[in-house]
Amino acid sequence: MIFPSLFSIPEQMEQIVNNEESIEKALLVGVRLPGIARELADESIDELARLADTAGVKVIEKIIQTRENPDSAYFVGKGKAEEIAEKYKELELSTVIFDIDLSPAQTRNLENKIDGKVIDRTRLILDIFAQHARTKEAMLEVELAQLSYQLPRLTRLWTHLSRQTAGAGVTSGGVGTRGPGEKQLDLDRMIIKNKMSILKRSLDKVKENRSLERKNREGNFAIALVGYTNAGKSTLLNILANEHLYTDDKLFATLDPVTRKVHLSDNRNVLVTDTVGFIRNLPHHLIASFRATLEEVNESDMLLHVVDASHPNVTEQIDAVNAVLKQLGAQDIPTIMVLNKTDKLDDMSVLSDLKQKYPDNVSISALNGTGLDDLKARLIKESSSNEIEVNFEIPQTYGQIINYIYDHGKIISKEFKDGFVYMQARMDRKYADKINKNLKELALQT
Repeated sequence: MIFPSLFSIPEQMEQIVNNEESIEKALLVGVRLPGIARELADESIDELARLADTAGVKVIEKIIQTRENPDSAYFVGKGKAEEIAEKYKELELSTVIFDIDLSPAQTRNLENKIDGKVIDRTRLILDIFAQHARTKEAMLEVELAQLSYQLPRLTRLWTHLSRQTAGAGVTSGGVGTRGPGEKQLDLDRMIIKNKMSILKRSLDKVKENRSLERKNREGNFAIALVGYTNAGKSTLLNILANEHLYTDDKLFATLDPVTRKVHLSDNRNVLVTDTVGFIRNLPHHLIASFRATLEEVNESDMLLHVVDASHPNVTEQIDAVNAVLKQLGAQDIPTIMVLNKTDKLDDMSVLSDLKQKYPDNVSISALNGTGLDDLKARLIKESSSNEIEVNFEIPQTYGQIINYIYDHGKIISKEFKDGFVYMQARMDRKYADKINKNLKELALQT
């Protein structure tokens, strides 16, 4: 069921997807261009197969073509397109999935050639996102991403695009053909753009609500889990927070961000947020559509970059995550690399190589708990690194400031004397500075 619609637009629009509950059979097509190693091409199409499986599609066969450059009409070239068309009929397939992003013209040409459905990597990812979106926020973001994808493809998706609604016999533009007689395509494009504007405004409200939620959480050390999809982020959050959130051995099994309080020691709690997994070649407009969700990354005090240390192309996955973090402007946030799934490693020299290449790391197995005590100890150290002990002398009438100290610090001692509260607390330096600044300002006003 590729690319289900989550929005309402005019009835004339063709359904992109057949909603019957039948399993689609697909042929996967990859293209290896200069500079791409055969191993990486194989890994990429294997990943595409996992994406297809997550979307509920049965992969029948895979094809990888080596080319010097993409063909403008078919990407794979006319001969390979004809071979794909033959396999489509021979294997009685319902879909061909390309492991690259196709232009609208290439998609149209390929569909005409095979007389069937052709989708690309981005459209497949969008389908998975649509299936896994649970919260209103995620649904809004998926819908915005879908519309961004569809906008340049309207000429292919709609049945009435060449129709002109001016008087009969009018075959060209000019006086009497404008206004109500403009091409239906322009009207359709306007509808899509207006819908996108509405979605963006709705997401702005979501961002405001998230901002208020974060403000209420001030004083708590905030950690975001980032990493390649299926690296084990949700499993790690489950074991740290002692919860049973949904996990699955599929790509993008979880989409909505989840924040939980994690108890590290008797006097130390942190907030940990699980975010959507990243993937190679994640389209820029997808990242833009999911900025409301991914803001949790930028607002964190620290990132835990969770890595599947057992994956054969672990370095490429790390590079892909770092590339997305750079796109988000989050590359300078303090980060600890968590080398996960060490229980799956047959050759421990792989772990040694990763530790040498990425020195700031902790190795664990979130599944069986190995190394979690080391991770917690590291988090205790990092979350308290900016804390100082500070003494306050506060008029008892300044109840708001006293409450702020309770909310943002840990009280060591407290004494009431001569109308003042003498408090010793341990807190982050930024909160101590803010309190002292407010006390000085209030003193000047009296």
